[in-house]
Amino acid sequence: MQTETKIAIFKGNKIRRALYQNEWWFSVVDITEALTGSVDAGAYWRKLKQRLKEEGGEVVTFCHGLKLEASDGKKYETDCANTEGIFRIIQSIPSPKAEPFKRWLAKVGYERVQEIENPELATKRTRLIYKFKGYSDDWIEKRMRGIAIREELTDEWKKRGAKEDKDYEILTAQISKAAFGVTPSEYKELKGLKRENLRDHMDDFELIFTMLGERATTEIHRNENSQGTKKLKSDAQAGGGIAGNARKALEKRLKRPIVSHHNYLKEKESQIKLSDKIVKNIDEI
Repeated sequence: MQTETKIAIFKGNKIRRALYQNEWWFSVVDITEALTGSVDAGAYWRKLKQRLKEEGGEVVTFCHGLKLEASDGKKYETDCANTEGIFRIIQSIPSPKAEPFKRWLAKVGYERVQEIENPELATKRTRLIYKFKGYSDDWIEKRMRGIAIREELTDEWKKRGAKEDKDYEILTAQISKAAFGVTPSEYKELKGLKRENLRDHMDDFELIFTMLGERATTEIHRNENSQGTKKLKSDAQAGGGIAGNARKALEKRLKRPIVSHHNYLKEKESQIKLSDKIVKNIDEI
């Protein structure tokens, strides 16, 4: 099951979470760190998990190993639990932050239920977050359209035989290599990014050619009724190549490269940090 890592904020602490079986699953280590302030939250959780096992506690059965993105930009299997499981784990962690964390968890856990009932809420939240970070309305429109195109493409991959995570990564790299001459990991290195989302640091043209490559690939899949990873990979190269040819034509006319080490938000200081008040307002939409 493919997981998409997102970040939630609790009193300045970043909590990684992922959608799994249509609900949020939260990193237990991140929550342990937020509640205890431990310098080695991983070790704290391992000891707690062992103690719970020895006591015969069933709480550990609520954990699943999901791949979450770490600070180095790579995904690692991480102990995660849904809202119910996290509530049970909290009972075993003495912390003055436990009660406010429970209220926070109930709110962000319910957020997914709201979004399933009204998908527009997820879009509104995403737009607001980009707005608060300092992105222009025009850029946000392109980014949102790119997200929709990407979801449409991964839906096709899923239906046509790609196994999630590994195959998606390979196919995405094929499109990027053909479109820009670099894979996503190489692109991130070029821009000096680590954990950050590559597309959030692309300018207009980079986003446009990304969308063209992915949309072309989707249409090729459908037009040729492609099945199996070998054919999907060939289609990805073709779709990315269409974007690559368009990019090269534009570069020739403009006499400058499109692929750049520059980020859309040039100064990190210009990005507005989300305060607890801003996050609260977003959650209440």
